Amino acid sequence: MSVTVAVAGASGYAGGELLRLIHAHSGLVLGPIAAGSKAGRTVGEVHPQLTALADRPLIAADADALGAADLVFCALPHGESAALVGGLGPDTAVVDLGADFRLADAGAWQHYYGGTHAGTWVYGLPELPGARERIREATRVANPGCYPTATILALAPLLSADLVEGEDIVVVAASGTSGAGRSPSESLLASQVMGSMSAYKIGGTHQHTPEIEQALTEASDAPVRVSFTPLLAPMSRGILATATATLGDGVSVETLRECLHNAYAHEPFVHVLAEGQWPATSSTYGANTVHLQVAADAHSGRAVVIAAMDNLVKGAAGQAIQNANLILDLPEAAGLPTEGVAP
Repeated sequence: MSVTVAVAGASGYAGGELLRLIHAHSGLVLGPIAAGSKAGRTVGEVHPQLTALADRPLIAADADALGAADLVFCALPHGESAALVGGLGPDTAVVDLGADFRLADAGAWQHYYGGTHAGTWVYGLPELPGARERIREATRVANPGCYPTATILALAPLLSADLVEGEDIVVVAASGTSGAGRSPSESLLASQVMGSMSAYKIGGTHQHTPEIEQALTEASDAPVRVSFTPLLAPMSRGILATATATLGDGVSVETLRECLHNAYAHEPFVHVLAEGQWPATSSTYGANTVHLQVAADAHSGRAVVIAAMDNLVKGAAGQAIQNANLILDLPEAAGLPTEGVAP
């Protein structure tokens, strides 16, 4: 049985990845495709790589038209999903790739995003304990952000097992330029990015900070504090996150590795690499996977976890389809690539 899905925000990079993955998904039929300011154009004009969908029209983001589908993917800028979702009927399932419904704390939303907090939906990171069951029972799911996905999967099992402390977590993560979206920006010009790396939203100002703290606090069952510094890397896609936390007394690298292995042994999309092998963004391009490796820094007394993934797939569109599969009672891995494209 096929299920009809619609996409709002289809002209962006994440929207394009949604279209690509939905087209290859045997259980999903692509219904209305909305693209806001690019309404009236065709998919081929906006995403020339999607030749099989080239003639499909892009429509305005109209709730009535989108609501004809069984499930709607919202790939809209932060703060825009809530208004569209308000026009959809209660029987229409929604996976929101924006931040509108991720945070439980209205104060954190107002501080980092501004405006009125729209509410809180089930958090769609299936690999967290108990999350898969909550997603299956939900009709409205908040897709995690890309940086949070990498960081949470790297640290949550170690915090849950009390192998590291949560009071002083430091995360430095590099992202490809597609993570900033498709809107023109001087900082994203090729001449600014090529051959250069730069930090941005420094000093606890990045909007993903409260999302990371929220999920890791739940995993730890104790307050977690994160210092998060994002970097812009000269690549189109990918995330490489380095997350460190103070080691518990007597915790060895073998114990850290065993914890991660036990947490993800049966997960199709999270892979703890062989000892001595370190994650690289190029190994995850195009795949809905996260590669992990861990070290114990005896000199500083800290655990170091490295995570690599594709920000547009496991960090956005692929994870959204993973969540939709659960909501729609389809095989969780349906339509999702697990092998990267290299070189």
